[in-house]
Amino acid sequence: MAKLDPSDFRYPQKKKFEIKKSRTKIENPYADKVDYEAQLTKLREDINDLQDKMYAHHRYSVLAIFQAMDAAGKDSTVEHVFTGVNPMGVEVHSFKRPSEDELDHDFLWRSTVKLPARGHIGVFNRSYYEEVLICKVHPEIVQKYQRLPSESIKDMEKLFAQRYQSIRDFEKHLILNGTRVIKFFLNVSKSEQSKRFLDRIEDPSKNWKFNEADLAEREHWDAYQAAYEEAINETATDKAPWYVIPADDKRVMRLLVATIMLEELKTLKLAWPEVDAEAKQGMERSKAKLTAEHT
Repeated sequence: MAKLDPSDFRYPQKKKFEIKKSRTKIENPYADKVDYEAQLTKLREDINDLQDKMYAHHRYSVLAIFQAMDAAGKDSTVEHVFTGVNPMGVEVHSFKRPSEDELDHDFLWRSTVKLPARGHIGVFNRSYYEEVLICKVHPEIVQKYQRLPSESIKDMEKLFAQRYQSIRDFEKHLILNGTRVIKFFLNVSKSEQSKRFLDRIEDPSKNWKFNEADLAEREHWDAYQAAYEEAINETATDKAPWYVIPADDKRVMRLLVATIMLEELKTLKLAWPEVDAEAKQGMERSKAKLTAEHT
């Protein structure tokens, strides 16, 4: 039974990230389903305890970003990892095709207005990284629909280089202001994606998840793999790391994501708020009054 070491999946590393060498499946870190459930429950409880302290401490926030190919398991991972964490302190946002209002702003705007407040965990199911992923594979989205000045789209490679720089600067700004940025790429294999698409087609309860357009995007698999590799190498920093998570086994994926979330929360300098002398005196007076009610 394997032991999960988050550093094995963390980037940057000494070598650049190469998606073809990246694992989509690893040895199970659990003995059976009962052991899996027990491990995940304990991880969620520990995450919740630290999130409670972060909420009270009110100095830090955490932004967890999930990116992946279709059917990699973003929704279920978010659900299984964060179920049981105090909903007062967790906000999940899913980013679909930009609205007309969002297209009237810069590419980071719609994410910026959804950032977590101090004391909160914010979860982005897709994010501003779509602007260097799907837009990299389909540059016509930028050229035709994003309403940029003609001089901005004259050189598309330059435009994407600028976007990488904007993302690095944006995440550095968040970190300097107390937001820990954790980015997850759920790395599913092409063969596993095919199996999950077939499952969605064959299972009536999952039909709603399937869209024929997903197969059209699958035709661009290699281009997407190249886009993910470049995006991770361009934006993985020590303070805003990427974690490349093997996603062919959903249970392993969930345990690994939960383990990483817990370890990242542990790195924050969290503490329960200190009570000053005046407040302590007030509590003693209150204690005396309440105690008197029971005598």
